[in-house]
Amino acid sequence: MIPTEEASARKREIEEKLKQEQETLSFIRESLEKSDQLTKGMVSILSSFESRLMQLENSIIPVHKQTENLQRLQENVDKTLSCMDHVISYYHVAKDTDKIIREGPAGRLDEYLSCIAKIQKAVEYFQDNNPDSPELNTVKARFEKGKELLEAEFRSLLMRYSKPVPPILILDAIGGDEDMEVQEDVMLEHLPEAVLQDIICISAWLVEYGRNQDFMNVYFQVRSSQLDRSIKGLKEHFRKNSATSAIHSPAVQAKRKETPTKKAPKRPGTIRKAQNLLKQYSQHGLDGKKGSNLTPLEGFDHDLRGVKHLSDDKHGAATGKDDVLDIEIDSYIHCISAFVKLAQSEYALLTEIIPEHHQKKTFDSLIQEALDNLMLEGDNIVSAARRAIVRHDYSAVLTIFPILRHLKQTKPDFDVTLQGTAASTKNKLPALITSMETIGAKALEEFADSIKNDPDKEYNMPKDGTVHELTSNAILFLQQLLDFQETAGAMLASQENSSSANSYSSEFSRRLLSTYIYKVLGNLQLNLSNKAKVYEDPALRAVFLHNNYNYILKSLEKSELIQLVAVTHKKVESSYRELIEQEIQNYQRSWLKVTEHLTERNIPAFLPGTKLKDKERQIIKDKFKGFNDGLEELCKIQKGWAVPDKEQRDAIRHAQKRVVSEAYKAFLQRCANISFTKNPEKYRRYAPEQVEEMIDKLFDTSA
Repeated sequence: MIPTEEASARKREIEEKLKQEQETLSFIRESLEKSDQLTKGMVSILSSFESRLMQLENSIIPVHKQTENLQRLQENVDKTLSCMDHVISYYHVAKDTDKIIREGPAGRLDEYLSCIAKIQKAVEYFQDNNPDSPELNTVKARFEKGKELLEAEFRSLLMRYSKPVPPILILDAIGGDEDMEVQEDVMLEHLPEAVLQDIICISAWLVEYGRNQDFMNVYFQVRSSQLDRSIKGLKEHFRKNSATSAIHSPAVQAKRKETPTKKAPKRPGTIRKAQNLLKQYSQHGLDGKKGSNLTPLEGFDHDLRGVKHLSDDKHGAATGKDDVLDIEIDSYIHCISAFVKLAQSEYALLTEIIPEHHQKKTFDSLIQEALDNLMLEGDNIVSAARRAIVRHDYSAVLTIFPILRHLKQTKPDFDVTLQGTAASTKNKLPALITSMETIGAKALEEFADSIKNDPDKEYNMPKDGTVHELTSNAILFLQQLLDFQETAGAMLASQENSSSANSYSSEFSRRLLSTYIYKVLGNLQLNLSNKAKVYEDPALRAVFLHNNYNYILKSLEKSELIQLVAVTHKKVESSYRELIEQEIQNYQRSWLKVTEHLTERNIPAFLPGTKLKDKERQIIKDKFKGFNDGLEELCKIQKGWAVPDKEQRDAIRHAQKRVVSEAYKAFLQRCANISFTKNPEKYRRYAPEQVEEMIDKLFDTSA
């Protein structure tokens, strides 16, 4: 029973579920039917909407296309009108720019260049679109006119504002650093800044659009003229002012501090005295005429007797001439430095105006006139020196020394400044230096030969045996070489071809100069020995040689010549001392004819109180007479001779007094107790003290 009830219950449950499912299914079917109905309704609505959209589209699209076409047509019209306006403007360019072009760019460069740009565009348009139109010729002509006026403005600005640099500014630029503790570069402003900017602007336009390089020729011609005028102005400044006032400008003087500054460089004027005296020697001494001599050294008497001096009038004239020469030398030296400084400044200016690939060539052309004038002046100096050497005027070499030294010192700056110029331009200064070294070496060698070959003329010899003009002039010349040792050595070395000249140039040059000075001294010594033979009196010959040798030695010691000669000949000082001592001994032999009468030779032997024979008395009388006459004669003659060196003069007197006085005292003592005459005062004319006083008056014309 129980299973049957469970089955029935189970069956009822299933039947209830089935019923529920059937109800659900019926609901779904009803829902589907409603959905289908709704769908059909929606489809009908959409189909109606689509139909309406298609109708709308068919109506709108033609209108849109028409509108788009109208817009495109409008744009084309606008563009066409704009192009027409642009094209028409080209036809009006000539008229619109006529007034500005005719009036030129002065004072309104930017506006002028804007007009030129419009004309240039018009030219390009007509060339591309209507090359046969008359308008093309019109705008072309207007463009060429505008370019011509720009070139004219370029020239006008350059010529109007390019001025020579004042000499004062040049001197500040090249010499300010020598005397100022704080070195300041002096800037040279060649053109006002506003003008410079206009010139740069015009140059840039001419390079880019003008396609014409004529303006570069205008530039170098104008600036070349100003460079040359600046240097000539400096030269004229030196001519109008004394050498002292020309060296330092007021601007530099104002900048100086009160504290000690650097030592000023030696002026070429230091050669004035040597050049003047040497010129007198070369022009007169070789011809046997009277010449001028060097002022004596310290320690010598102020009245260097026997040495001729110029009259005041001649000396004044010579000094004035030498002042002019000094200024000319100063002028040339400063012009060389000025050229370097100005050329550097010109190149800096040029780089702002001229295109880079034309700068070196333009600069080369720009500096030619000024450089050629300087080199021509240098060549004239060389030619003048060459002519002077032919006339045996060796003073010309002294003019070359300071110039050559400055040229060699300036050469590195020259080389840097001329870098990039033509080889012919770079070689001008080295060629001038070579010419000066060659002519200088020739003058040095011929001067040495002239010292050796100076003729022995009796009327040209000092009557008192003092220093010969040949000696003073030769020493003076050699002393001037001390200020230019390197230059003179290089002159001599330039004529040498040995490998050592290249390997050890400085030391080699110094040794050459040392050898040269020794050669001149040797030639001088040989010539003096020959000249001394003119004197008939051996004592005067000895005094002459002594004075000259002593003068040479003192001069060598007083200067650095002794050290320079010692580079190759270390015993030169001792050699001259030996020569001086030898001539002193030769002079002392002249007193033998006085002291020989005081010797015991031929004096008879006797005892005190013994009566002498007449012959014996006469011998003693003759000895007294020989001594007295010889003493008087020598003192009279030698009083007029000269020993300018006080130290040497006193030493010679002292030595002679000692020898003569001792011999005379001994003789008097031997004859004191001998009765050889009734009138002894007649023969004992001088006391020993009087003899010494007489010897003390030797070499003294005032005694």
